[in-house]
Amino acid sequence: VKEPDVRDVLDELMAAWQAGRTVGLATLVRTWSSAPRQPGASMLVDEDRAVGSVSGGCVEGAVFELATEVAATGAPELVQYGVSDGDALEVGLTCGGTLQLFVQPVSPETFPGLDGVAQDIRAGRPVAVATIIEHVDPDQVGRRLVVRPDGEPDSTPFAGGDRGRAAVTDDARGLLAQGTPELLTYGPDGERRGEGMRVFVEVFAPRPRLIVFGAIDFASAMVAQGRLLGYRVTVCDARPTFATPARLPGADEVVVRWPHEYLREEAEAGRVDARTALTVLTHDPKFDLPLLEVALRLDVGYVGAMGSRRTHDQRMEQLRAAGLTDDELARLSSPIGLDLGARTPEETAVSIAAEIISLHWGGNGTRLSDREGPIHHPQSGRSTSTPEARSPHSTSTAP
Repeated sequence: VKEPDVRDVLDELMAAWQAGRTVGLATLVRTWSSAPRQPGASMLVDEDRAVGSVSGGCVEGAVFELATEVAATGAPELVQYGVSDGDALEVGLTCGGTLQLFVQPVSPETFPGLDGVAQDIRAGRPVAVATIIEHVDPDQVGRRLVVRPDGEPDSTPFAGGDRGRAAVTDDARGLLAQGTPELLTYGPDGERRGEGMRVFVEVFAPRPRLIVFGAIDFASAMVAQGRLLGYRVTVCDARPTFATPARLPGADEVVVRWPHEYLREEAEAGRVDARTALTVLTHDPKFDLPLLEVALRLDVGYVGAMGSRRTHDQRMEQLRAAGLTDDELARLSSPIGLDLGARTPEETAVSIAAEIISLHWGGNGTRLSDREGPIHHPQSGRSTSTPEARSPHSTSTAP
C-alpha cells in the first residue's frame, strides 16, 4: 500500500532545486497514538506556496511558518505537535495524536546529490536517503547519506566517520529490501548500542506489485483498485481472447501465459517480494490449483482466491493432497475479500482491497463506530507510548 512521502512533492522540489532556490522541507519522522499521516509524509514550502501534507490539515499552518523560517535561516529544526501541548487547539491537532517533524532547508548547496536521487525515484530504481535529525553535536544535524542497494557507499562526511557511515548504510540497505522508512538510533559515532544520534531513513523502492490472475469482468475493477492503492498492476491469463489491453484499461501490463508458469518465472527472476499481492479470480481448477501450489510457497504479502465456500473446501482438499502444509494453506484468503455485502465487480474489488489493507496494517474490518480507543493500529517500528508534553516548537535539534 502506497504511503505518502517526498515523491508527492518531487516535481516541485526539483523545479526549485534546478532554479537554485532554497526551500523548506518538512518530513514526518515519528508519530504516537492516532495520527492522520505515516512517517515519510512530506510538505514543501517554496516562497509563498506549500505542496504536500504532513498531518492532513491539522498543523499545516504552523509548519508553513516554520518551514519558511528554516529556508531563510538555513538551520534545520526537529519539532513536535500534539494535543498534550498547551496550544494544541491553536495548531489544530485535535485528532488525539502527536507528530514529530524534521524541517530542513533544501538547495543545490545543502543537497548536491538530490538530482541523482530524483532520477532513481523516477526510473523506479531503489534508493534511500538517511538524514541525521538529532545528535549530541548540533553541527551534525541535517547531514545525510544517499544509499543504494549495491555499489560503493556514499562518501559524504557523516557522523562517526567510516563506522557511522557503514552502520547507517548497512541498515538502510536492509530497509530498502523491506520497502519501509524507519527512525534509527545509534551512539554519537554510529555505535550499534547507545544513544546520541537519531537517523531517519526515507526509502524509495519500486511500487509494490498486484498480480491479478484471470481476465474476467472482476479483473478490470481490481485493476482500478490496485492503481488507487499505488500498486503496479499486472493481469495474467492463458486465454488471449480475454487478456487484452482493451478489456483491461489501466493495467500496467497484460500477460498471456499459463498463470503458474508466469508466477514461477517472476519469482525466480526476483520480481516478486513480500509486498506483492496475488489475487486469483479465475475460479477454474485447471488454472487455480497449479497456480496456488506455487503462490502459497512464496514469501508474498497476500494470496486471495475467488470462489464459493464449496469451491474453497474442494480446493483445500486438492491442495492438501498436492503436498501443501497446513501453514502454507493458512496463508490463503478464500473466499476472497471482506464481508461488505458486495455484489458488483466494483464492490467486490473494494472488498478485496479492504482485506489487503486490513492484513497489511493488522485491522479486523469492524466498524470504527463500534470500537473504543485509538482508530489507528500501531505499525511495526512505531512507538505507541505517549511522549513528554512539549509546545509545538520547543524541541530543538539539540537533545
